[in-house]
Amino acid sequence: MSSMVTSLPHQALAAKVPNDHLAFKTLNDIEPLSGILGQERAVEAIQFGVAMQRPGYNIFAMGDSGTGRSSYVLNYLKSEAKRRPAPNEWAYINNFTESHRPKALEFSPGQASEFEKEIRSLIDGLMVTFPAAFENPSYQQQKSIIDRAFNDQYEAAINKVERISGKIGVAMFRDASSVSFAPMKDGKALEENEFAALTDDERDAFQEGVSTLEGLLNEELLGLPQWKRATYEQIRQLNLDTVKEALDPLMSGLFEKYESNEDITAHLHALREDLDKTIIDQMADDKASENRDEIGRRQFYEELYLPNIAMTHKPNGGQPVVYEPHPTYRNLFGQVEHSSDQGMLVTNYRLIRSGSLHAANGGYLILDAEKLLTDHYLWEALKRALKSKTIKIEHPYADMGLMNTMTLSPQDLPLQVKVVLIGARDIYYLLQDADPDFQEMFRVLVDFDDTLKRSKESELSFARLMKDRVDKEEYANVTRDGVAALIEYSSRLAEHQREMAAKIGDVFELLGEADFVRQMAKDTEITAEHIARALKAKKHRTGRVSEKIIEEIIEGTVLLESDGYAVGKINGLTVMQIGDSSFGAPARISTTVYPGGKGIIDIERESNLGQNIHSKGVLILSGYLGNKYAQRFPLDISASIAMEQSYGYIDGDSASTAELCCLLSALIQVPLRQDLAITGSLNQYGEIQAIGGVNEKIEGFFNVCKARELTGAQGVIIPKSNAINLMLSDEIVDAVKAGMFHIYAVSTADEALHLLTGIEPGVANEEGEYPEGSVSAKVIERLEEISKLGEEEDDDEEEDGSEEESTGDKKLNKTKDVEKEKK
Repeated sequence: MSSMVTSLPHQALAAKVPNDHLAFKTLNDIEPLSGILGQERAVEAIQFGVAMQRPGYNIFAMGDSGTGRSSYVLNYLKSEAKRRPAPNEWAYINNFTESHRPKALEFSPGQASEFEKEIRSLIDGLMVTFPAAFENPSYQQQKSIIDRAFNDQYEAAINKVERISGKIGVAMFRDASSVSFAPMKDGKALEENEFAALTDDERDAFQEGVSTLEGLLNEELLGLPQWKRATYEQIRQLNLDTVKEALDPLMSGLFEKYESNEDITAHLHALREDLDKTIIDQMADDKASENRDEIGRRQFYEELYLPNIAMTHKPNGGQPVVYEPHPTYRNLFGQVEHSSDQGMLVTNYRLIRSGSLHAANGGYLILDAEKLLTDHYLWEALKRALKSKTIKIEHPYADMGLMNTMTLSPQDLPLQVKVVLIGARDIYYLLQDADPDFQEMFRVLVDFDDTLKRSKESELSFARLMKDRVDKEEYANVTRDGVAALIEYSSRLAEHQREMAAKIGDVFELLGEADFVRQMAKDTEITAEHIARALKAKKHRTGRVSEKIIEEIIEGTVLLESDGYAVGKINGLTVMQIGDSSFGAPARISTTVYPGGKGIIDIERESNLGQNIHSKGVLILSGYLGNKYAQRFPLDISASIAMEQSYGYIDGDSASTAELCCLLSALIQVPLRQDLAITGSLNQYGEIQAIGGVNEKIEGFFNVCKARELTGAQGVIIPKSNAINLMLSDEIVDAVKAGMFHIYAVSTADEALHLLTGIEPGVANEEGEYPEGSVSAKVIERLEEISKLGEEEDDDEEEDGSEEESTGDKKLNKTKDVEKEKK
């Protein structure tokens, strides 16, 4: 005889914080804890990842959201980056020979901004110096001398022709750009009518004189192009000398300062050469300065000469740590922008916009893996950049022919960055399976645990972390019992009496809501009462569906009994999840059994509502029944199992123990207690295994019983291995303490059957026989009866077959006799 399992004591239903674990009255008595709670494995991994500087040792921080992974990674990287030297800076500059290929200059930390200031000072000098240098009296005098020399040559040639024209009676007229001739008589030029009145000889003489003068004029002005060229060269040299004389004082300091830097010096030489040309073209010859105001002139200089700084660092600021919350191609790699100029899109090196990779170059870049992977092209581009160790700014879809606007091709920058991806476990394993490059490029895994061990030390650290949160958010002070309530809530989230949930964000959320409750109550401190009221309010906000289910059970719309006995019916326990809330919902499981060979039929699976794991649990029942009860004869039954009034998908094997008990009840017609609900996963040897959501399941059935009034006999059967997961509400603990509700922890199906039927399950002797009247003996007797029924049916079928065969033989013999007679 085996004794029936007794219910768990109320002390085993929740793990309260011992009095000696929190040796303070309020949080004001302890120091705050900055950082992360526990997570020693993750801390060790990130320390290794940061210290390892070889290629490919980028970091993937894996864990659930709310565990503090992002804030800890960011804070740790910032603390480590401060100890390291700041990286060099880069700036894009104008390529004066190929403007569509901007170059890049490297500077020491803080030097790029200083260089930009110096170029601005140069531009200020240009604004003051030019065009004033070309308006200087000395310049104007020298230019006048050159112009005068040319004019004198020109005038001498024209005067010579003019003197000869007067002698031959031809008038010469000239203006700024042309020379013309007219007939002359008596010292006066003739009008057209007067010229027409001349004789033919006189007109011919005039034409001959004009031809002579034109030939002479051509001879005298034959050197005019050479005179102009010489004048142009003289003025050009004068302009160059003037520009040189004005620029040398402005740029000499820059050349001296950067003479040891070849790249900057080369750029300054190219800038100086372009300045010579630009100033002469824009100021001296074209006189563009007359058509451009001061603002326009400054903008013109800035677009040509001012460096476009890609990233800048403080000399003693350490390495950069950049978190990119919105990783798009533009935000990561930068882009080349365009501006509209008279309806046309134009661009220049000043419109290059750097991205997060530029800002993090030489340091650390933190990205959300899920956001990064939404764009496959972006993920591939990031891998290319890390492999090639370069930052290339290009249009992401240029290779697809989707970019027709002319753009720039900036010089690639060298890239030295450690990328830290933060994501969930499924993303990490997905990348491992789908991308062969991932393992080579992200060799450091920082795995944040879902739960933390609960001890005196960890509970005190938890309290210190709450203190840090209270100080930062300026909440009211929290009493010791309030902190204890938060710890117990964290264990409830972890579903373990010896652990706390690593998702500290949920606890922070409850702390904030409790502070709001305190404010409404106008109290000065947050206590356990405020925590409880905040939890109750949160449960009420999200409890519409669970309350509706209980209401339908009470009204009888959903059939479920919480008292009495019934055959082939049992109360199972399920968990429903809607959004971020989950709750228990009891459901009736029913079974019918009848002779036949169809086996156990899972109605949920047949109707495509049962998912794989649930179907697996049902199939295990056949293995258990055959192993325990059908060693001497075949298991020849037909049974149907259904989750009553369930119209959605069902998954999980936590109902397999309930289904077994219900099936055996229907098989041997033994009633089951309806004031008990049961959950547990069954294996093929009748051992009951742990399940999830045990607290919610218990509370779901308790709420139904409470709504119908507790009888003192009601309770829940759970797997013994789930006892450590119990973190039940004070209401249930008090009900158990008062003997009004019971929780039984069982390890085998026989123990569950004993509780549900009140009948001994029975233990087999050496011959494999069970005591008469036991549940097991009744099951074997019934299965043997069904098996014999099947054998009788088979015998009847064989007899029927023999009679048919004999009849057939008689017919055949008659046929043969007839044939003999004919012969």
